[in-house]
Formats: sequence, C-alpha cells, structure tokens
Amino acid sequence: MKTIRIGTRTSPLAMWQANAVKNALVEKGYDATCIGIESTGDKDLTTPIYAMGITGVFTKELDIALLDDKIDLAVHSLKDVPTQLASGLSLSAVLPRGSSEDVIVTRQAFDFSAKGLTIASSSIRRKSQWLERYPTHQIVPVRGNIQTRLQKLNDNNDIAGMIFAKAGLERLGFINDCTLTLDWMLPAPAQGIVGIICNANNRSMHDICQQINDSQTFMAAQIEREFMFTLQGGCSIPVSCLTTFQGNDIVIVGAIHSMDGTNSYRKEKRICINQIAGAGASLAMELLTQPGASLLMDEIRKA
Repeated sequence: MKTIRIGTRTSPLAMWQANAVKNALVEKGYDATCIGIESTGDKDLTTPIYAMGITGVFTKELDIALLDDKIDLAVHSLKDVPTQLASGLSLSAVLPRGSSEDVIVTRQAFDFSAKGLTIASSSIRRKSQWLERYPTHQIVPVRGNIQTRLQKLNDNNDIAGMIFAKAGLERLGFINDCTLTLDWMLPAPAQGIVGIICNANNRSMHDICQQINDSQTFMAAQIEREFMFTLQGGCSIPVSCLTTFQGNDIVIVGAIHSMDGTNSYRKEKRICINQIAGAGASLAMELLTQPGASLLMDEIRKA
C-alpha cells in the first residue's frame, strides 16, 4: 500500500498529535508521513477565534486538502473541529483521550480571590466560567501556539495567569510547579481528544483508521459533540460538556454560560453504556427546559 499522507496544522502541538497518529499506524504495519498545512486560525494570531465570524478556522484548509486528495487523513484537536463536518468528510477514529481539564499557568503563586487580577485567555467558554467565579477580574485575549503564549505570559508582568488545555501542555512537556489544574472548570466538548478525519468515500482508509480507534473515547466524543450540535454551539458560544465512564454507567455533564459570567445553566445525566444513542441531544434538550436557559441561548447567539 502507498504511504499514508497525514495532514496536520504546523504548530508543535499539532505536529505532536499527527506524529502520535503516524506512530500508531506504523505499529499496525503501515507506512505514513506527516504533511504540514497552515490554517486560517494560524495565519491570524490577533483576532480572538470567537470574533472571526467563521467556523472551522483550524480545519478548513485541511478539509480542502482531503477533498482534493492531497492528503489521506487529517488530524485535529477534536474540540477545534466543527460539529457539522464539510460534506464528504467523516470522523473515522480518535486516539485515547488525554486530560480533559483546563489549567492556569502563572509565574508565581497568586491568591486568585484577590480583586482586579488580569487573566489571559481567548476562549469565551473559559472567560465566562472564570468571571463567574472571579467577577472582579479582567480577561484579556491571547493568541498563538503554546510556546508563543507561554512567552507572552513570561514577558508581561501585568498578566497574573494564562489558561490552557492541560492535554496540550502535557503533550509538549510544559507541566510544572506553576501549573494549577482548574478542576471546577467544565471543559469544551471533546477537549483532550485527537480526532482523525477522512474522506467519507474512502472506505479503505476508514477501515485502517478503525484499527487505531479508541472506542470509549469515540463514544465520549459522539456524546459531547452531539450536545454541542444540538445547542448550535461552537467557538463563539460558551458551551461546555464532559463525559466520564463509571463501570457500566456513563455520566454526562453539560452547561451553557453567559458571556459575562453572571449566569449559567448546568445539567447532569447518568445513563447505561448501551443507551448512548441520542444521549448528547437529550441532555441538551433537558438543559434548555430549565427556566431561562433558552432565553440565555438566544441572548448569546445575538451577542
């Protein structure tokens, strides 16, 4: 068989993820190579993602390469992949989930209950949850790959801390004594999951990817992405969701948060592992039945 062409963004984290997929395929006896493709989100490092006004800022160029048969599969942080994939593409597999949590990185120890601190994050979901807990703080946007953002934190004494996905820092070896896990912050749907996208018509490639698929992580991804899809959420809407496995049960927690952190709605659901069909959508609909939740979603979309 010909060498499998793995498309990826060019950031160090994206290349790490693509090489993880490559190594998994090589272990199964396949030859594979990684091809770097610059994304829209990587070209514009100033505008916050939620303000760009388009979906798929990290996936569009890779989608085109797949459909044009320039690559055989695309590897993404699944939380960056729109729940509505481009026509002709499908989510074929996922690697075992990494850490789902968010973390805050600081230069020194802080009492975060202190008033007036400045925290850096371009995620509207993280901003909403942080302000809900610390309403006197200011959230400022920051863009760039992990190394670039860590350097900006180091260079700017006005910033008390910067929020990251824990999985990314772990994968690149940047977890240290200045990293605090935010166990109270509910993550983005599919956070910590590496997703593999293929051309839906390429059944042989889909079958190959299935050989490295982690079935439990795939179930979690389906549930969380279905939750977000039902709420019509994405990078521009502060939606969060997490699926955990407890024996034969699955626990799903989902939430929506007001843009300024003054309000939120949260719903938890426990189901049997054989009841996952429609579980994400069901949780989203149950959340929206709470008084005021639908109104909040309407306000968020208008904003």
